[in-house]
Amino acid sequence: GVGKDGKAITPYDSWLDTRCAPYLEKMRYEANDLILGKAGTAPSINHGPKKLWWKHEHPEVFANIVKFVQPGAYAAARLSGLSGEQGFIDRTYLHFSGFSDTAHGVWDKELCDLFNLPMEKLPNIVESTAIVGSVSKEAASICNLIQGTPIAAGCGDTVASFLSSGAVEEGISVDVAGTASVFACTHKQFAPDHKSKILGCCASVVPGLWYSYAYINGGGMNPEWFVKNFGDASGSLRFKELEDQIEHLEDSLTLPLFIPHMAGRVMPGRPDLRGSFAGMNWDHGKVHLFRAILEGVALEYGLYKEAAVALQPDLKINEIRVTGGGQKSVVWNTMKSGVLRAPVVRIKRNQGAPLGIAMVAAVASGLFKSFPEASKKWIATGDTVVCEPNRYEFYSKRLAAYRQLLDSMERFTETYPFKD
Repeated sequence: GVGKDGKAITPYDSWLDTRCAPYLEKMRYEANDLILGKAGTAPSINHGPKKLWWKHEHPEVFANIVKFVQPGAYAAARLSGLSGEQGFIDRTYLHFSGFSDTAHGVWDKELCDLFNLPMEKLPNIVESTAIVGSVSKEAASICNLIQGTPIAAGCGDTVASFLSSGAVEEGISVDVAGTASVFACTHKQFAPDHKSKILGCCASVVPGLWYSYAYINGGGMNPEWFVKNFGDASGSLRFKELEDQIEHLEDSLTLPLFIPHMAGRVMPGRPDLRGSFAGMNWDHGKVHLFRAILEGVALEYGLYKEAAVALQPDLKINEIRVTGGGQKSVVWNTMKSGVLRAPVVRIKRNQGAPLGIAMVAAVASGLFKSFPEASKKWIATGDTVVCEPNRYEFYSKRLAAYRQLLDSMERFTETYPFKD
């Protein structure tokens, strides 16, 4: 929260700070479906519950908050000298707010009234390419920047990652194979996921374009965890060695399955669900378990695709652009191609969100007229991995088994939540 002068009167309230959990439960209990339908994402440990936490737990601080802003907007304000009343948020963050009419890019009075949140404390909503100010004389001297340099609003880091993969038109899906495993579909309509409640729906920086997405918290850490903890005593077990062995395994429904939610399932919120192997027998060794870890992410992505298609039966997934460290794995990309039934295309310029934000600056400053133009100039694709169509049926059966296993484990953790 910032005061009248635009300076912070609260510390940064991290997403890792879960003290707002009681207000998350309040929002879920009183208006979960309403928030999902209007904001685009069901309540979680994000902006909405945090605002209510400040309101009810620190009313004296809340009274002096002029606007709630995101870190990027705060940095822009400090660079340009914006007042508190000029505090802003761009449209790509709205789905996390809990109080927005995201489809129309405005704050929602019904939601604000329901939780007695003063609308005047919510930031001004702007486009990602809006010029919100310019570098002040003071900031220029401190940061060694040029005074008067225009400052664009920017966008959220996840959306910036999608942008850096070239997801600027319908039909291009994205796999962010980093620490978190993120899968997103690109389409032309706001599509809140009332059916499965798995997907979030957020605005793209491209006008008229939307992303439906979900992610596995720490999905990209699972292979590293396995190699670190179950490698040979000599330390000779490596990713490449395991992947080479996986390529020699035959497709079999007797192969073990793995639930990749080591840190709990995020979308939908099932924090007590944990990672687990199932279906092991005496013939299975390290390579089979490592294969299951990779396949677990691909199968979870399969559920995300199913949820997206259920909302939009004519959804196009022409190709999947993969970025992040996991894009190097041909074996992993082949699994994803098999489950999702689409080619997986590597990105040569694998620079993630920083490149996406640079593209926003380039369009905002007039260097490019549009994001598709910027994408054609700056985004280069590399190798394409395609799973053989005759393996689709195998992955379809694996997905069905995974879905059943996941449902069973969710029911199990309702009575045994792996807590002391």
